[in-house]
Amino acid sequence: MNRNLIVGALLSGTFILAAIVSFFWTPFDYASLSIPDRLQPPNATHLLGTDHFGRDILSLIMVGARTSIAVALVAVGIGMTLGIPLGLCAAARRGALIDEVIMRGNDLVFAFPSLVIAILITAVFGAGAINAIIAIGIFNIPVFARITRGAALSLWERDFILAARVSGKSSLRISVEHILPNVTNLLIVQSTIQFSLGILAEAGLSYVGLGAQPPLPSWGRMLADAQTMVSIAPHMALMPGFAIILTVLGLNLMGDGLRDYLDPRLRVART
Repeated sequence: MNRNLIVGALLSGTFILAAIVSFFWTPFDYASLSIPDRLQPPNATHLLGTDHFGRDILSLIMVGARTSIAVALVAVGIGMTLGIPLGLCAAARRGALIDEVIMRGNDLVFAFPSLVIAILITAVFGAGAINAIIAIGIFNIPVFARITRGAALSLWERDFILAARVSGKSSLRISVEHILPNVTNLLIVQSTIQFSLGILAEAGLSYVGLGAQPPLPSWGRMLADAQTMVSIAPHMALMPGFAIILTVLGLNLMGDGLRDYLDPRLRVART
């Protein structure tokens, strides 16, 4: 088994498991304030210390993992659900008006980073996790559309696609039955990369106050709360920072491992 895949699955799986467990159990109530226990360093009672309100940081990170993973997962799902059909359609109608409309629309979305899109959305609807999902999801749509179109274009000239066209199959049927199964491996790898980028984007949006709102914990807002406490309680910034780093690293390693595992040419090259 690929080493990157194993390490990545262990790292990302740890935080996914922590997010699942947080639905049923956390060491302390993440919303419970305890001013006498504020700013405690890691100790036997509070394994990762406490914040400026006396809240247990481990509990906050566990619930924050739930928030970050949920936002990134739904946002990637939006990008795949809308982007893949658009990419398949653009490839099937290469050079036609619909192809130009789809790709120029992708260029328009790429011109605005997810943070700018989030600012526009929150200016109208207000800050919140739902709006963060929409902003990140919109940014993922052109990513999957471009990846799908690029991979599909190389397949449309293959002999088995020409045989399917000669047999009378429509472009839609060819795209679903022949093109999509052959680009699935690439899309799986890309989804893990976008998942990690989604977690980073959610943390960034929460850091500037556009993501999940209190009392729901978020890794990005934990970093924002810690920025004035770094000199007296560095663990407040280090712990959520390490959580973000390890989760993103795990997902990227898993994506790299999946690429090697799903592509037989790379497996042979490495053996």
